[in-house]
Amino acid sequence: MQVLAAMAPELPLSEVGAYVRRVERLGFDGVHIAETIHDSLTVAALAAEHTTRLKIRTAVTLAFVRSPTLTAYAAWDLALLSGGRFELGLGSQIRQNIEDRFGMPWSEPQARMREYLEALRALFAAFGSGGPVHYTGDSYRVTRLQPYFNPGPSDIAPPPVWLGAVNAGMCELAGRLAHGVVTHSTNSDPEYLRDVVKPGLLRGAAAAGRLRSPLLVVSTAIATGRTDDEVRGEWERQRRMLAFLLSTPAYAGALKRRGWTSLPHRLRALTRDQRWDELPAVLDDAVLDTLVVRGRYDQLPQLLWDRYGGIADGLVLPPPTGTADEPLARCIREVRQGPHSVD
Repeated sequence: MQVLAAMAPELPLSEVGAYVRRVERLGFDGVHIAETIHDSLTVAALAAEHTTRLKIRTAVTLAFVRSPTLTAYAAWDLALLSGGRFELGLGSQIRQNIEDRFGMPWSEPQARMREYLEALRALFAAFGSGGPVHYTGDSYRVTRLQPYFNPGPSDIAPPPVWLGAVNAGMCELAGRLAHGVVTHSTNSDPEYLRDVVKPGLLRGAAAAGRLRSPLLVVSTAIATGRTDDEVRGEWERQRRMLAFLLSTPAYAGALKRRGWTSLPHRLRALTRDQRWDELPAVLDDAVLDTLVVRGRYDQLPQLLWDRYGGIADGLVLPPPTGTADEPLARCIREVRQGPHSVD
């Protein structure tokens, strides 16, 4: 089981280097870089520059706000800069954010993402050969790449491409064309992974004739720390975060599947009225108990293996807090090794 560290989205760029060096020192296999208030590819470049072993994965870079060519250039550069440690995670985001936050056009996401991935493949192949590119689809057309603009062959392979996926269709697309899926924290319960995500991945892989199954990295909601007080603080932080995320219709299925059909409507009503501070009160402890893994570092390995053993190929832990690293380093080793492991 691989163990990766999340990165706080608000972390200043000036602190990225120190953070990823700590993550590498703690023994994490990699770091996940979200895209909220910083450009994920810029952060990935800083992470690559300040580490030597760590896998660096964006989770996720927003595809539909960038041309495939710009993304291909950045991913190619990051693969070279990191010595092959960079992995590109892509996501579609929701319509309101694409149109109203980024000012970009929206279209049906699954078909558009398929074209995006195909265009990236064509561009990576052209970079690798130093030759021309020719890709045409309904959303993307990339047919011009003069030698002057081609970065040319390298000894580093093109970076693996992952998808952030929630619904079955996007999971199936990942099975066809991506290295694997990174789950969303609102839809990472084991039942959903077994019933929707994993079967979608396998259907896509079978349709594409792939011999190796795509990987599944679970980014679930976790409240943890060295002490019970730290866990309680993280518990309340997760309440605030999940209340905001679950107000989005695309993610609200996690509540409806559990029979909490009125909660998404209550959350959306508050967001429409800009009453952000009132969102957390809608999610009571019973809801959080279902959606959040809660326990100290010494308890967490067994909790995660009980929940995700046999399903996940990797798990994402929250950003380290505090300054005492040994309890977390031990937790990382035990999550990687399996249940009841002993150093």
